[in-house]
Amino acid sequence: MMGERFNRQLRVLLLTLLVVALTGCASTGDYQDPRDPAEGFNRAMYSFNEGLDDMLMKPIAKGYKAITPAPVDTGISNFFGNLADVGSAINNLLQFKLERAVTDVGRVLVNSTIGLLGFIDVASNMNMQKYGEDFGQTMGAWGMDPGPYIVLPFFGPSSGRDTVGLVVDWYTDPVRYVKPNHWRNSLIGLRAIDTRADLLSASRVLEEAALDPYEFQRDAYLQKRQNDVYDGAPPPEPAD
Repeated sequence: MMGERFNRQLRVLLLTLLVVALTGCASTGDYQDPRDPAEGFNRAMYSFNEGLDDMLMKPIAKGYKAITPAPVDTGISNFFGNLADVGSAINNLLQFKLERAVTDVGRVLVNSTIGLLGFIDVASNMNMQKYGEDFGQTMGAWGMDPGPYIVLPFFGPSSGRDTVGLVVDWYTDPVRYVKPNHWRNSLIGLRAIDTRADLLSASRVLEEAALDPYEFQRDAYLQKRQNDVYDGAPPPEPAD
């Protein structure tokens, strides 16, 4: 019964997505944000992701949060954060931020040993800053424009530059090289659930505070990525 209901909801969702994508490729209003030339398509992708999240990811994340003790939840987040520091070190090196790259490497060494494979974030307690650089930021530091705003299915907000960055980041992700494959896939699934569980409170704020959640998420994402590329000190934007 539950399987039939889920399949029916999924078919409705996919049909809705198709209709919106076919009819909504133009801007949804008189003003066309130049950063978002495919707003109609992006809104369709946003609706698809929200529907999938409501049916699948959010219930799983809530269940995970309910049954996982807080110290274990924190440890799992720390473990994946430690793996992410590997990619951050590579990208800081590519950006010639040598001091930051050394800090990232130091964090991995400290947390992987004293921190028991990263489950305890000893490095942060030692005032070793976490940077979280990715290849999208690296291309931005090299002078590449972000390109158009894009909402990717399953992955969510992105840009032309960050979409390319996602592909490169996959090849520097230590999880990719875990063998056998079922262990790798299990880690990918656990990371996705842990990340979604950590965002439950943020999604509630978005739902309650934003008149247009799509526009709010788009503007917040683009602003954050601009700040990321310029390490929190972006140049002033030109007046409209």
